[in-house]
Amino acid sequence: MVIALAPLGSAMVEGWSRRDVELRSRLVFRSIRDQVAAGLVAPPGFDLAPFFERLSEDERILGLGFCTEAGTLRYATKQWPKAISCASLKRDRTDSFATVTDQGRRIHVSVFPIAAGPVTGHLLLLHDLAFADERARDARFYTMLSVIGVAAGLGLLALAMVLALQRSWVRSVRTMVADMRTGGVLDAAPSGDSPLGRELHGLLEELRVERTYAEGIHVEWSPKTLHRLLMEELPGAEVLVVSNREPYIHNRVDGAIALQRPASGLVSALEPVMRACGGTWIAHGSGSADRDTVDRNDRVPVPPGDPTYMLRRVWLSDEEQDGYYYGLANEGLWPLCHISFVRPIFREEDWRRYKAVNERFADAVVQEADRDDPIVLVQDYHFALLPRMIRARLPRATVITFWHIPWPNAETFSICPWREEIIDGLLGSTILGFHTRFHCNNFLEAADRFMESRIDREHASVTLGGHETMVRAYPISIEWPPSALEGQAPVADCRAAVIDRFGLPPDAHIAVGVERFDYTKGLLDRIHAVDDLLGTHPEWRGRFVYLQAASPTRSKLGAYSALQAETVRLAEQVNARHGSDDYTPVVLSIRHHEPTEVFEIFRAADLCIVSSLHDGMNLVAKEFVAARDDEQGVLVLSSFAGASRELSEALIVNPYDTRSMASAIDAALRMSTAEQRERMHLMRDMVRQRNVYRWAAQMLLDAARLRKRARILAGAA
Repeated sequence: MVIALAPLGSAMVEGWSRRDVELRSRLVFRSIRDQVAAGLVAPPGFDLAPFFERLSEDERILGLGFCTEAGTLRYATKQWPKAISCASLKRDRTDSFATVTDQGRRIHVSVFPIAAGPVTGHLLLLHDLAFADERARDARFYTMLSVIGVAAGLGLLALAMVLALQRSWVRSVRTMVADMRTGGVLDAAPSGDSPLGRELHGLLEELRVERTYAEGIHVEWSPKTLHRLLMEELPGAEVLVVSNREPYIHNRVDGAIALQRPASGLVSALEPVMRACGGTWIAHGSGSADRDTVDRNDRVPVPPGDPTYMLRRVWLSDEEQDGYYYGLANEGLWPLCHISFVRPIFREEDWRRYKAVNERFADAVVQEADRDDPIVLVQDYHFALLPRMIRARLPRATVITFWHIPWPNAETFSICPWREEIIDGLLGSTILGFHTRFHCNNFLEAADRFMESRIDREHASVTLGGHETMVRAYPISIEWPPSALEGQAPVADCRAAVIDRFGLPPDAHIAVGVERFDYTKGLLDRIHAVDDLLGTHPEWRGRFVYLQAASPTRSKLGAYSALQAETVRLAEQVNARHGSDDYTPVVLSIRHHEPTEVFEIFRAADLCIVSSLHDGMNLVAKEFVAARDDEQGVLVLSSFAGASRELSEALIVNPYDTRSMASAIDAALRMSTAEQRERMHLMRDMVRQRNVYRWAAQMLLDAARLRKRARILAGAA
């Protein structure tokens, strides 16, 4: 019996250990995937080997390496076993695992496919299985010792207990996995509370958290999921959103009141979150009929027809609007943070208006808050001072500030005359979010340089005046599935409708661009690229049309009105150079476009061009991907848009390089349907998993953790 049970216990431990390693390998891969991908497309001379060496300092990780698609081993760590080569391993499009013996030592090899733009291959992660052998030996020893100590007459009883324990383990593990898949919390370890059980419990919980915060795998992020998480993690919490732009605008048109959804990435991202969470959205009432539609407390329930939250409007005078919005925010901070080569303008009067308007919104937050510890989501560069003002009025509030535009390096930000006041205002936040880790690092650098603060780079936080602010990257996204996709006609019908509406050639290849007239979006650069394409590839004349849907914006500012005029002038020049009586290569549609019309344009297009000169994220890129449920179409995407960090299957371009962008457009037009489908499938899967509900959940769950920690510390005190 001893001889029979010892191998059984060893085999069980061996199986658990192997799954332990596989789970751990997946966690390591997901945590370093973005850094590895960035390294693969880095300029020549960049070496991933030092990064791999640091990771291999882990006592179980034996080594890391990267196999190219051609089977060449690159960036391997110094202690790479000779017995392991790219050719000897199974490499396909899914994760795979193998065990290799090298000089009597067993090595577990995990192979993960990875793609970074044009570079594809596989990341190899090696684990030394010596610990598994040691576990197996311990299992054999204790099994033999326990069986020998039991009388022969109790042998059958012992076997029954082992089988019962095994069944209990299976039930416990199944329960944990089920909890993990539904987003639940793992409360207890498997029965018996053995070291192996505790380790498995910890790994499953770690995987659950990693999936929730990073990948969203097996979690269908939706309004229902977000609402459930809010109820579970923040029961009874009051959610307030503050932004300059309101989600619904009432305008008077021909004597009647018309409802308009603004062309705003911020609104597109936040509105579905508020529909899921409820609460109050505080914003500037800018519509000509906005005052006619609110109650005596300046509130109106929205969305119209099916209200789920309240919109509170704040009224600003023309002078306040000129100084706060057009002045300091959009003539000063906007060009400063976008490094757009448009000189920022800073006026003392604008600064006074900016501070006064921030105070007005802080008062509105206090008026709308029904409790002293609300969760306040402060949005964008219009309200840099607001977090500190809210903190002074509501010390127990959880203030989550999200900066929707880039944050420049400290040298560039030093141009701002009120840099210290702006940073101090933002550090009133509980959590300060940016689109990318790069922007987080720039902010930490600025805080370190200009403020007498304590920077904790390991935990990415800044402590000023005894208050700690967490600085985190939360890549914003869109709702999934997009509401604008509901009721859309088939792609062929959308294409026919767009061709008819804009008078395009019936067999034309259609490229589209959709954005506001803003000098950061690179509209002129892409029209120059179209000009270059038609000049270097005349075969596309008569067969290619670029359709630009552009909404006028900030027309009171000279830089914006000048851009619109220059865009029209450049389009006319290109049309005169390459067009004819029955062919117009560049078509401009200058007006507001509703989301459903935008999605129809996306579905009609062969490619979408996003050529931002500098951008926080750019949701147009993600909306185009979401619109293509036929998995066709090509995205040409600027490397200076935050979306390029996530949508690596797009054709990534430098918008300042006209010839290169023209070549990318040509490549997109010639791309096979099979390649389009493969690229689009991966991008759609990414946008589906990392949708706006996941974005909001990350911030709210981080806030929940901080609120729980604060309660624990308060209780201890």
